Amino acid sequence: MDESSRKLYYTISEVAQEVGVTESTLRYWESVFKQIAPAKGTGGARRYTPKDLQMVKLVYHLVKDKGMTLAGAKAYLKDNKKMEKAEVAASVVERLRAIREELVALRDALGEL
Repeated sequence: MDESSRKLYYTISEVAQEVGVTESTLRYWESVFKQIAPAKGTGGARRYTPKDLQMVKLVYHLVKDKGMTLAGAKAYLKDNKKMEKAEVAASVVERLRAIREELVALRDALGEL
């Protein structure tokens, strides 16, 4: 989901696909991290805001990229200064992944020439 396709709300399946985790993992993370609190629409469908999506990406970065436990990530997020640094790091990692995808696509396109 790039900046130009920003929406007001995302479904749990969209967030799971964007981040690369399962829907059940997202539901579990909601129970562990109070910062991940999507609104629930009619029928209980979760509606993630862009802020929720960023928090999920931050948790993913701490747990998957940095190798923290859920308890460690939860404690880390309680410290606002650490959380700000982690948000910046997660943002940089996300941008680097996007650049890598573009470079791989360019390499593949050049290989076809």
